[in-house]
Order: sequence, then C-alpha cells, then structure tokens
Amino acid sequence: MTERFVVIPVGQSDNENIEVDSNSVPDDDGEEGTGGDGDNQGVIPILEYSREPNKYGDGNPKESSPFINNTDNDKGTLYDGKNMALFEEEMDSNPMVSSLLSNLANYTNLTQGVREHEEADEEEGAKKKAVTSPQMGTFIGVYLPCLQNILGVILFLRMTWIVGTAGILETFIIVAMCCTCTMLTAISMSAIATNGVVPAGGSYYMISRSLGPEFGGAVGLCFYLGTTFAGAMYILGTIEILLTYIVPNAAIFKAEDKEHEAEALLNNMRVYGTCCLALMSIVVFVGVKYVNKLALVFLACVVLSILAIYAGVIKTIFEPPDFPICLLGNRSLQNHNFDKCLKTEEIDNVTVTTQLWGLFCDGPSLNASCNDYFRDNEVTQVQGIPGLLSGVISENMWSAYGPSGMLVEKINFPSRPATNTSQDVYMPYVVNDIATFFTLLVGIYFPSVTGIMAGSNRSGDLRDAQKSIPIGTILAIATTTFIYLSCVVLFGACIDGTVLRDKFGDSVKGNLVIGTLSWPSPWVIVIGSFFSCCGAGLQSLTGAPRLLQAIARDGIVPFLEVFGHGKANGEPTWALLLTAAICETGILIASLDAVAPILSMFFLMCYLFVNLACALQTLLRTPNWRPRFKFYHWALSFLGMSLCLALMFISSWYYALVAMMIAGCIYKYIEYRGAEKEWGDGIRGLSLNAARYALMRLEEAPPHTKNWRPQVMVLLNVDSEMSVKHPRLLSFTTQLKAGKGLTIVGNVLEGTYLTKETEAKRAETNIKSAMSAEKTKGFCHVVVSSNLRDGFSYLIQSAGLGGMKHNTVLMAWPGTWKQSNDPQSWRNFIETIRETTAAHQALLVAKNVDSFPTNQDRLGEGTIDVWWIVHDGGMLMLLPFLLRQHKVWRKCKMRIFTVAQMDDNSIQMKKDLQTFLYHLRLDAEVEVVEMHDSDISAFTYEKTLVMEQRSQMLKQMQLSRTEREREAQLIHDRNTASHAAMNDKADAAPERVHMTWTKEKFFTERNRHRVEPNANMGVRDLFNMKPNQSNVRRMHTAVKLNEVVVNKSQGAHLVLLNMPGPPRNRGGDENYMEFLEVLLEGLNRVLLVRGGGREVITIYS
Repeated sequence: MTERFVVIPVGQSDNENIEVDSNSVPDDDGEEGTGGDGDNQGVIPILEYSREPNKYGDGNPKESSPFINNTDNDKGTLYDGKNMALFEEEMDSNPMVSSLLSNLANYTNLTQGVREHEEADEEEGAKKKAVTSPQMGTFIGVYLPCLQNILGVILFLRMTWIVGTAGILETFIIVAMCCTCTMLTAISMSAIATNGVVPAGGSYYMISRSLGPEFGGAVGLCFYLGTTFAGAMYILGTIEILLTYIVPNAAIFKAEDKEHEAEALLNNMRVYGTCCLALMSIVVFVGVKYVNKLALVFLACVVLSILAIYAGVIKTIFEPPDFPICLLGNRSLQNHNFDKCLKTEEIDNVTVTTQLWGLFCDGPSLNASCNDYFRDNEVTQVQGIPGLLSGVISENMWSAYGPSGMLVEKINFPSRPATNTSQDVYMPYVVNDIATFFTLLVGIYFPSVTGIMAGSNRSGDLRDAQKSIPIGTILAIATTTFIYLSCVVLFGACIDGTVLRDKFGDSVKGNLVIGTLSWPSPWVIVIGSFFSCCGAGLQSLTGAPRLLQAIARDGIVPFLEVFGHGKANGEPTWALLLTAAICETGILIASLDAVAPILSMFFLMCYLFVNLACALQTLLRTPNWRPRFKFYHWALSFLGMSLCLALMFISSWYYALVAMMIAGCIYKYIEYRGAEKEWGDGIRGLSLNAARYALMRLEEAPPHTKNWRPQVMVLLNVDSEMSVKHPRLLSFTTQLKAGKGLTIVGNVLEGTYLTKETEAKRAETNIKSAMSAEKTKGFCHVVVSSNLRDGFSYLIQSAGLGGMKHNTVLMAWPGTWKQSNDPQSWRNFIETIRETTAAHQALLVAKNVDSFPTNQDRLGEGTIDVWWIVHDGGMLMLLPFLLRQHKVWRKCKMRIFTVAQMDDNSIQMKKDLQTFLYHLRLDAEVEVVEMHDSDISAFTYEKTLVMEQRSQMLKQMQLSRTEREREAQLIHDRNTASHAAMNDKADAAPERVHMTWTKEKFFTERNRHRVEPNANMGVRDLFNMKPNQSNVRRMHTAVKLNEVVVNKSQGAHLVLLNMPGPPRNRGGDENYMEFLEVLLEGLNRVLLVRGGGREVITIYS
C-alpha cells in the first residue's frame, strides 16, 4: 500500500477534491511546484491521509525527498521510499528493480517480417498505427513457412530423375545425408535462437552475434548470395515448367535437329527467365504486400501437390494410370512425333508404315533403307507406371550413371546390339543431357532441403519464439524428411526405370514425370509446381534485399553502406537492384542443374557456421549461453559442421573452394577495413580462452634466448592538455618492433584517481590516437599516482600479465633537467633506471627523440653506430638488426666500435669480434678504437670542480628561485664555453662568466657565518674545496669517450651506447646526470642502452 495526500480546498465540495501525488514538491514559497490555478490562489489546502494499492513497493509512504530542507535541486527526483535513500545518488545510472521490471513488462518486440509499408503510407499525417502484439503460434508461424520453403522445385522437377539415376539405395543415402545435415543444423539453430531475443536479420543476426562481425559479415553475404541464386533457380524452374510442360509452342528458339535441342532450350530459358525476373522485381518493388497475401496460395499449391502424389501412389495399387512408353529393343524413344508404337500396321489388309518408321528410315516404303538397330530390334510398348505392386522396385534399386549423350535403356530387357552407333545422336532416343555421377546429384538435390531458417527469420512475429522455433523447425524437417524418403521408395516402386531416368518426360508424351503418378490429373502437379516456384522466387527476391540491407546497416562492410538506403518507407531499393543483377547471372547460366550446386555451397557454408557458433558457445561455457532449448550438444554441432564441410566438397570441390575463398576475402576485408563492433560474440570468447591458455603456458618458464625479443614498455609524458609530448617515441617503437611482440604505452598522472579520472580517460584517448597515427600496435595504460616516482614504479612492476610482461623500458632523455626548478624531475629519471635494474629489465633512453625519423621517412645511405664498451647481454647487437627490418632504417649499415686499453691487442680484438659477429649472422663493420691512458687534463679537473661546487652550492645555500635558475644557466654556459675553448672549436675566447656567487657575496656570507656559531661549515670553504678523485676519474672517462665518439660517429644516423649505471650512493645522483650530459655532448640521435642482466642473443641455432 502507498499513501497519498488528498488536498481539500476550503469552500469546495468533496467531489471537487484535487489529488496531489506525494511526489509533488512545493517550491520555496510553499506553493505547488507545478503551478496552480489562478482561481484557487487564496484557498487554504487541508491535507488528508489516504491509501491506495501500488503495483510495486513495500507499503511505506513515498517521499519526494528524504531530506527535510528540500531545495530546488531536489525537485523532480523520485525515491522509492525512505528506505532507499542510501542509493539516491545512483538512481540515474542504476534504476530501482521496480522501475526495471515495469519497463520490461511494457516491452514489445516489433514484428520483423516484411512490413506493409504501403499501407502505412496511405495515411500521411495520421496517427501511427498501434503495434499489436504478435499472435502467431508454432503451426502458422514456423511449421508452415518452413514446410513451404523446404518443399519446392527440386522435388517436382528432379526427384524422379535422381531416383532413376542413382537408384533407390544411393538416393536414400543422399536424402538421409542432406536431411541429417539440416536436422543437426536445426538443433544448433534452435539453441542459438532460444538464447535471447533474435531481432531482424534472422540467421545473419544469429551468426554475427555468435561469431563476431567478421564471420557474421562473411557468412551473411554467403547466405545472401545463396538466397539470390535460389531466386534464380526458382525462376529457371518456373520457366522450365512453362516451356516444357504447359506451353511448349511458346519457345522462341527452336532446334531444327535433335543435337541442337539442348542449346535452344537454354536460350529460351535465358530470354524468358530475364523477362520473368524483371516482372518479379517490379512486383517486389511496387509492393511486397501482394507477395505476402499470395503466400497462403503458394503454400496451398505445395500441399495439394504433395497430397496428389500420395493419392496417385495409392491409386496405382488398384488401377495404375495409362502412360505407355515405346521401346525400340531396350532403348526408350521420345514419344513426340509418332502416335503409335508400331513399325507397320495393317489398314484394309494392306501393310503400311507408321510415323515411327519415317523417323528411322529414308522413306515410307517398306523397301526403304533403315537404321541398323531399328531393323534388327522390335518395338515394344510397356507401361511407364506399372504400379506399387508390380515389383519394379527391384529394377530401380541400383544406380545407372553415365556420360552425357548416353542412351536411356531398360535394364534386363532383350535387344540386339547395334553395329553402327554413329547415327544414334540424330535418332529420337531419350538420352542423358549431362554426365551423371553421385557427387553431382548430391549438389543438385541439396537445395531441396534448404529453407530451415524460415521460422527463425520470423521470430518477432511469434507469440513465444523460444518455444515455437525449435518445435516448428524440427517438426518441419522431420515431416519433409519423411516425405522425401517415402517419395524415394514410392517413386522407385511405382515408376519404370526408363521413365525415371527421362528428365523431361519425353517418353511419356512430354508430361512431367511426377505428374504421371499424381491423381486426379497430371495438371494438378504441373500447375501446383508452377505456382510454387513462382512464389518461392518472389519470396527469395523479397528476402535477399532485406538481408543485404541488414548487413549494410550494421556498417561492418563499408562498400555496402549504399545498399542500406531505400525508399522513404524503408524498402531496400538499391539492394533489390543488386539482387536482381546477381540473380540475372544465375539465369544466364540457364541450367537448373548448374545453378543448384552453386547455391548449395553458400547454404552449406551458412549452416556450417551455425553449427560452429553453437559448438563454440557450448564449449566456451560463456555465462550468457543459457538456451531454453536443452536438447543440444557440442558433439552434435561438430558432427553437423563436419557433415556440411563434407557435403560441400562432395558436391563440387571447386565450387567449395571458390565459396570459401569469397568468404575468406570478405572476412579479411571486414577485419582490416570494417567498423569495429563488440557484440559479445563467441570468437571474442575463444580469443580470451586462447589468450588465457597461452598465458598459462608462458608462465611455466621464462623464454629461451632464441625466443627473446624486446617487449617494450614506453614511458610517455603528456602536457597540460593531455597531449603526447614526444610522439616520435612511438614512431621509434614501431620501427623497433615492426608490429611484433608486446608494446605497452604507459603514462603517469600526479594526483588521486577520484579527482583525475576525467584527465586519465582523456590522456588514454589521446595516447591511443597517437598510437594509431604512428601505427604502434599495443596497449595503453594510464596510472594516477600520488607522485610520479611511485607511478613509474607501479608501471614497471605490474604492467603486463603473466608471461606477457615487458622486458624492456623505453623512455626519453630529460633534456631540460638543468633548467627545471624541481630537482625531482631528474631524480625520477634516475630512480626509474634503478627500478628497471632491480626488475632485471633492459632500458633504452633516447636523447633528442624529437629528431628521430618518422615512419614515413626513408633514411638514405648512412650508418647505425654501436659503441660496445661493456657486454650486458647483447642488446647493442640485437637492436640495430631489429631496426634494419623496418623500411625506415633498411638502407643503413651497421658499424660496431669497441674500445681497447693499453694492454689489449687491438688486432686480435678485431678478429675475435668479426668471428663473433659471423657466428651471430650479423653483417657489420668492425673497428677497434684505442684509448691510451693520459694525464687528467686541467679542463677535466676544472669541470669536475665546477660540477661539485654547483652541487654543494645548491645544497647548502637557500638561494632564491630566480638566483637558482641563473646559477644553473651560468655554470652550464661556463662549462660549454670552457669545453669549446679546450677543443679550439671557438674562433674567439669566451667572455668571462660572472657567477651569481661573487667574492663580495662570499665574504658577506663568511662574515655572517663567523658571527653565527652554528652556521654550516661547508659554505665557508666552498671556494677552497678540492674535487673528489672518483668524480674526477669519471669525468675524465666521459670527456675522453665523448671525444672519441664524436670524432667517429658525429655523422651517423643513430648512435647506440652503453649506459653507465647510477651511483649506489644517492648523494651523487646530480653528478651522474652531469657525467651523462658530458658523454652525450655533440651527438644528435643517441640511444643509451642498459641490459637487463640476461643474454638476449646467441650464436646457436
């Protein structure tokens, strides 16, 4: 129960009460927030308490706000009782269960069958029609549409011929294989269709949402092509019935002799088929409502035809129909141009020749020259339909395959063989029009079992789709399987073998063979099959464009987007034009027997992927896989998939390869050019499982040296706008990785995640955009930490997963560390070096990274110089080799320099190094540079002294911020000028540098500290200090090595150099930065390399 307040204005009767919901919030003045009537402004409201039942709730009164002091900001916010006040701030994103259930109860799945757009257009400006809930049950909504789509042209036009050619046993195997395939597919499809609501798109939707956009697009287009070629097949069947059995005289092309009959028939099929296609396309374009209204008529034709066949079979038991066939010897004759199956007959006691005589002899006279086989064999007339009890079933049990042009002969019938068979082609014999073999018949027959998707395509029109689709589809397949299998046996038991193998009914006066068996008249089957084929063709031309439109509107195939548009009412006009064009190619083939295997391929591929989708979802055990249809198993789906694949190659191996190639090309196109979609598909789940399995395997042991490759963690910085500072770092990563291995791009923001969440998301977006622009394939990881040092430490420790962790850190050299007001910037850099060393990870530091080449640059002839000072795992050897795999560095040559001391044999070192490179399979020039021991120069001594003075000064004195900046800059200038003077690189001596720390200031400070007894003693002797000898030696090494490197490698495209480790004592960190600065001075592109403590390159195979 929920309470409500009834406002009773004073002075009004009770029946004029105004009900006010408790959710109405008074504004600050005490008036109703929604405004009031002007007449009632002076009325004093009295509140009464009342109760009303509520659909959902706990019976507590609902409040507009749980707070007493309500403000304008609280207006309009609804809370489901004061017990829910704890969740009030989450109401926008997380609705209450009551609201959710209410919305679900009002949910209606719009019908997705072909809508009557024309009817809606008739009432322009009128109210939209109310959507009525779907009311179709299993029988009307699934069973009958499936029955209508499965039974069709092949049953009426080719079934008897297949039985006669393959025999009852082999035909039984063909039918059983194909029906088993569709039954297994229907089981898989039922599981997928009952795993949630299937909107528009039917089978395409099921496959794409189960297997992903790539498979969905590929198989969806295959299904579209299959449906389109099915339309061509139905149109060809319609024209074959029309020209062969209804109006044979309507043929435009007529053959003068027998050998050109087949060619004339094909040309007639092309002309009439094109006209029929144009007519059907116009009907579909003008209004599909006519197609839908005629669907029941077409279905009635199919059902009546099937019943007529069974009635005819039963009638043959008592009274077989009279359809005699004429045999010459054991050869079947075309019964068109003669009326009597006799060579001669007696009329008024005179023996005269018949029309049959004239077909085999030169003239009508008894002495005329006749064909040898005609002269030697007798003419016999036998019943074409001997009946169910005649025992003809034993003759039709076995196959009678043969090449094209083979004569149709009655098995075990006496005849004398012909001596000359060269003229047989001109005689009126019934012959095979094509070569026949088992696999061909499988391809021709399979289209007769397609159409099982008709129910799932109408899932929106069903009262209970999850119940109706499995039952209706499986029952329809079971029914049609019984019909097909029974027809195989009944045709073989009732019809003579020569008539069965007569494809076009020439031996029974041009009647449809299956029609000769029907009751009450052959015309029942002829007319029924004609309208059935017409209806099926119209439905294919209606369904195929909508399937293409659904694929185009999904946006997964960019070049198909134009076909997503149509008329104002949604009719897919452009898709219809493309469908008609593709259908025309099938009609130009003109042969029903040639078109049938083509569409068999596309349907089989579609069914294959339906089975694959079900098997995949079942094996992956994804949490969302909860079908209501429980009678499925992954083994059944796998068996169905295998059977589909086998049938594809049995039917036609070259068509199968072409279909698979088309699907593969579409798959790769969607993968590379299509829009990325996340549909929660099974392939994504499979990828996750495969990744988990691979990660578990990688975790077992570290990679062997032969498998080692740099898995790079790139430490990027962003500016205040969250834009990437050094995008060339990503370019260099791409060139180093060449798209292989793991790349993690990390960034650290200072602050807390709750306050920096937006900035972190924006930084991640910008970094991903930069990665895309620089073609860097990898992952982005933005961390928010209280300070940068901890953030970089977290990244180095925890980025990656399992065995897929980075083993190399790439970062840019802090070029402005001297000018920085905050010494923490270079301290973070040094701590990062220590972190990577502790984590046994390699470190790459790029100096002047903004001058590195982009991915579009092509460096000409030049060198990559490696300065191999100490061996730390072979990284220096491996990196140039990896860089030269990329087209940017491909033309560069590799040079390796190593340093020899006084007691080293430089010649032997060079030979050993060349041998080592030969075993490493690396092409490089080798040079050994000799560095003799020399006295430490005054310049080095002075440079060290100035460095220590500056460090001591900044530590001891509390200089102002401005003075500190000037101090750093002046000392830097003094060092640079002094170095230039020592190397004679300056034309004139530099001017004397005036330091902020002058003698006057020094004396002032010294006197002050003398007065203050507790003053720091270090400041007093600042200018009297002597440099540390260890620092002097390090500076000497840096200066001498820099001179050698600059001398040899100043023109190199890239210099790789061993990176010395930071001092163990953190007190010398600033001196360490000075050493590195001196070491790299005068070089443009430098990559400092520090190994991870393990060998990364080996001479062994």
